[in-house]
Amino acid sequence: MLVIRPVRPADLPALERLAGSATPRLTNLPAHRDRLEERIARSQRAFAAEVEAPGDEHYTFVLEDLARGEVVGTATIRAQAGAREAYYTYRQETLIHASQQLDVRREVPTLALSHEVSEATLLCALSLDARYKGTSAESLLRRARLMFIAQYPERFARLLAMAFPGYLDGQGESPFWNSVGRHFFVRDYQEINYLAGVRSKSFIAEVMPQFPLYLALLTPQARAAIGREYPDHELALTEMLAEGFLRSRHVDIFDAGPVIKGERERLASFRRAAWHPVRIRPAHALPDAEPAMVANQQLGDFRCVVTRYALSPTGQLMLSPAHAERLGVEEGRAVLAAPLSLPGMDDESLDEHDPGYDEGEL
Repeated sequence: MLVIRPVRPADLPALERLAGSATPRLTNLPAHRDRLEERIARSQRAFAAEVEAPGDEHYTFVLEDLARGEVVGTATIRAQAGAREAYYTYRQETLIHASQQLDVRREVPTLALSHEVSEATLLCALSLDARYKGTSAESLLRRARLMFIAQYPERFARLLAMAFPGYLDGQGESPFWNSVGRHFFVRDYQEINYLAGVRSKSFIAEVMPQFPLYLALLTPQARAAIGREYPDHELALTEMLAEGFLRSRHVDIFDAGPVIKGERERLASFRRAAWHPVRIRPAHALPDAEPAMVANQQLGDFRCVVTRYALSPTGQLMLSPAHAERLGVEEGRAVLAAPLSLPGMDDESLDEHDPGYDEGEL
């Protein structure tokens, strides 16, 4: 059985392994022990704090495979992307250059430095063990955060955002960085990406040009990379677009990866989520039903699992004793449930070979 829960200090070795194996390396999940320790401590403070409005809280979750007894994934919610320092992106714009004397009018695409995303809640720092990619475990890790936000809306902004890693070439280099940032930092992409993770990102505003960048002056490879995700993240992007996120005009400042946005009330997991009282029944007696994410309503002991969306005639959600125990709920207690499937998504991976699909439990 797989379960999503808040990170603990004992999870540090697993976070180090997940940070080191992320492809490509993530700015917001650096493979740096001290920074990961800080991440765990910050997350514990966030879960323990009384919060009335989003601020500098970071909520870090892990995906634990209880059968193997190991943490196999992690993901974070940053309550306000720019709470501590501005969250910079490039915004795609169009400037009009015209001359009546020459009878010329040109629409010129540009990139402008922006911190508009600073007010949004950021879903970030997701890394998953390669054995679980392409399964329901990946969907659970990515979207359980939405189940948490749905229960504690006062802790988060109405606008949610996600930044996806951008395109890298066969040598692991970013064509966009080599055409833009490298001229101002004189460092390669991998080095600057690491520095951004272990230090403050304030150097971005200090060094990057404040004037619009004319795309026509960039290399063809750099222009082609703008808004293009790293190939391994194509399915993740497709899933979040099916969730209800939309592509924005913003791209990552380092590699020009896409930044998507979504108003939480319009996202599928929010619209389709419902509260149900629990009814506990033996696993073999549970009727067949579509898989669902099911979460308890315990802030510091938050848990979310995948199980069947099996309802009794009176609207109770029927859970096996094992799932009820993992969620920490008793019969009659309410849980939040939302379908795991999304409109337009192929669920063929959800079968008896799926690590997130508990044979004999579901």
